[in-house]
Formats: sequence, C-alpha cells, structure tokens
Amino acid sequence: MTAGANRLVTLGVKGGPAVRAPGAMPTATLLELDGQSIVIDCGLGVTAALVAAGLDLRRLATICITHLHSDHILELGPLIHTAWVTGLKTPVTIYGPEGLSDYWAGFLQSMAYDSATRVEDEGRLPLPDLVRIVPLTGGPVPIAGLRVTALRVSHPPVDHALAFRFDGTRSVVCSGDTAYFPPLADFARGADVLLHEAMLPEGIEVILQKTGGGEALRAHLVASHTTVDDAGRIAAAAGVGKLVLNHLVPVDDPRFTDDMWRARAARTFAGPVLVGRDGMEVLL
Repeated sequence: MTAGANRLVTLGVKGGPAVRAPGAMPTATLLELDGQSIVIDCGLGVTAALVAAGLDLRRLATICITHLHSDHILELGPLIHTAWVTGLKTPVTIYGPEGLSDYWAGFLQSMAYDSATRVEDEGRLPLPDLVRIVPLTGGPVPIAGLRVTALRVSHPPVDHALAFRFDGTRSVVCSGDTAYFPPLADFARGADVLLHEAMLPEGIEVILQKTGGGEALRAHLVASHTTVDDAGRIAAAAGVGKLVLNHLVPVDDPRFTDDMWRARAARTFAGPVLVGRDGMEVLL
C-alpha cells in the first residue's frame, strides 16, 4: 500500500450485506486526495480494512455515506468508536442523506454504558462532542481543500441515494448504489476515475440461489442496480479516464471471472477497466 499518495482503495467491493467464506466484504472505499483522507461508505469490515490500507484511525476526519442500506452503514458507528478508543481527539464530519442522525443517535444509545465509563475512567473527550453530521440532498459538499459535489441518484426504494464527485489535482466520482442513471454521465464528465457499481446480468440467478430470494429480490436487483454494460455506457458518455467496477453483484463466484466482467464493460467503454477487489489500490 502507498499511504500518503493520491489513491483510491476499494476496501470492500461486495454488493449486499451477506458475508460468506471465502468472499469479499460489503462496500467501503478510501479516497486519499491532495492530503485529504475520505472514507466513502462503511460496510462491515471497514475498520480493519482501513488499518490494513495504512490509515491511522486517529486521523479519521471525513466520512461520506451514499445511502442508508446496511451494506453501506453497518460499521459506521463502530468505526468511529474504534477510532475514538484508539486515540482520536479531533472532529469527525459525516456527510450523507437524511436519516444519518437517527442512526448515530441509536448507535450512541447502544454504547452509552461503555462510552460513559471511558469518559469517566480514562479521561476521554465525550464521543458525541467529536462528531458532526451534515445532511445532504445534493449540491456542494463543504470539504476543505477539495471541490466536492453530491448528486441524488435513482436507487429505488431508497429515496435519498447519493453519488459523490471529488475534484482536486485529480477527479474521482463514486456512483454509490444506483440504477442506470444517464444524468450521472454529465456529473462525471472528464473525471480521471469513475468508481461505479456493476451487476452481471447472468449472475442474478446465482444470487437468488445463494440467498433463497425469489421474484421480489430479482425485481429489486433489476430496478435498483446498474448492469456492467450500462456502467460502461456511463463511463463512455462521461469521457472518464478509467472505470473501476465496484459493489459487484455477484462477487467471488468462480463462474464469473474478471475477464468476463471486463469483456462486458468493453462492449460499451473503450478505456481501461479495473474489476474491484477488497484492498485494491488505484493510484491517481
């Protein structure tokens, strides 16, 4: 890992909250750009993955959440709490959709005994005093040192799902979870890297078999997510430098190789395509 460089690290690339062995972990990403370290989504496993990527948890400062599905926020509270007991003493700001405040209040309540004990017994600053939540519906995101913008995307039945664009010396766009959404191409115009969710249509039956899901799950997957071909279409229309496939559905199934994913993306996008893997580093 190249800590300190401009880089994107796909900490967890699995679409959906289930965890199977051996397999990828749910969605989380680290963006380090122009001296800023930004965590994007906090699926299960994010804390250990950040440490493995070389981030000192005491430096945790900025988190962006795309939406409130559990594979994107389940470890948000535990990440911040673990950073706090590791020695975090500086503010953490969380940007994301409406509803984050309810999640955070519930987490604080669940850890009230432990947190109060550590404040009294160990002299720590009260954890609620360190955390600020900024609700977003779209538009500019006030992160110092970068130009950051949020775009509301289509991820039914979730009302508030966001994509993020980060502009500094390099430009990175994270689609979040979204159905095929052509306005995202304008949002991502000219970016160096587009991190976009991707679903392999022929893998839907595999997902249904593994989960025991029926037609309702099939309808959700089709209505709420973007096929790898359509992710390529967004990348091509935006003219991005590189497409990184993320939030993979399905993932870690030997029937679907990286070459298959890349071949499907190449039908619609002529540029470089990377298939995300847990802990994969993309230098910017």
